[in-house]
Amino acid sequence: MQRRRLWGRPYGGKGPAASPPGPSRPLRLNTFLHNRVIGVPPSLLRQPLGAALAHSPLPTLESVIPETRPPQERLGDWALDERPSEPQPVAGWLVQTAISGQLDQLAAAGALLVALPVFLQAPWVRLAPFSAAVFTLPLLLLGVVLEQRRQQSWSTAGALLVGFSGSWLGGCLFWGWFRLHPLWHLPIEAFALPLALAGLKGRWRLAASFYLASLLGTACTDGVMAITGVMGHWREVLLAPLDQAAALLHQAALGVLQPLPLSIVGLAACGLIGLCRHYWHHPDPAWRLAASALATTLCVDGLFLAAALGAPRLSGLI
Repeated sequence: MQRRRLWGRPYGGKGPAASPPGPSRPLRLNTFLHNRVIGVPPSLLRQPLGAALAHSPLPTLESVIPETRPPQERLGDWALDERPSEPQPVAGWLVQTAISGQLDQLAAAGALLVALPVFLQAPWVRLAPFSAAVFTLPLLLLGVVLEQRRQQSWSTAGALLVGFSGSWLGGCLFWGWFRLHPLWHLPIEAFALPLALAGLKGRWRLAASFYLASLLGTACTDGVMAITGVMGHWREVLLAPLDQAAALLHQAALGVLQPLPLSIVGLAACGLIGLCRHYWHHPDPAWRLAASALATTLCVDGLFLAAALGAPRLSGLI
């Protein structure tokens, strides 16, 4: 009986046999996948093509090369990494740098507005006190208009001008009409104190903090002058002729260099410096602005004392 042949070899015989067609023996990629191909999972070499495609999808370009993802996503991954050994995220560093730069500009603007009356307001009030006081109105209106702008820089500048207008008006009122009454200095400068206290909790926080810091600096200056005895020479210096007033002012400044008055001045200065250093790194911009105004007030007082010792005619008081 002739043996039946099944797909190229005798039934039960030896030799290579071909696989019968059908779903029992799926097609394999015998030749193409013998070589490694970038992006093809190695599982295709050991399992059917259909199962490999169903359970092992082809990887995307982002998973093979993570650097091809958008920079925003990679910055987000770095920001989520909180390991101390890793460097600071680039995005966080840029944000901190920008915020620090804005705070430094705010502090510089506050210092400029504190020092400006020394060189501009004093001679103006001496020559024309009424016009200097009326100048408060355009300052206030300009500050209100700028504060309503959407740009943060303009809004901050407007708030600073509003706070500065209060200090400007107080200085014009005292030095224009009440300069011979030193005890009235602080009450006149504090005419807007209720408004400033109310503005600390609203949109005018920066304006209120600048005004209150300037007022605190004025109170410290007047208090030290009263304790050290300089306040007693105030009327005498202002009423005397120019040459005699310069000599009296120089004598009063020499009295500050005595051990006890100098100790009082040193303690007050150290207290203000410590207060400024404490609030300089506060996250609230209003505190840094206040620290800048206090520090500038201390520098202006030191400048006055140095001028009274070296060049009394340039002190601004006479």
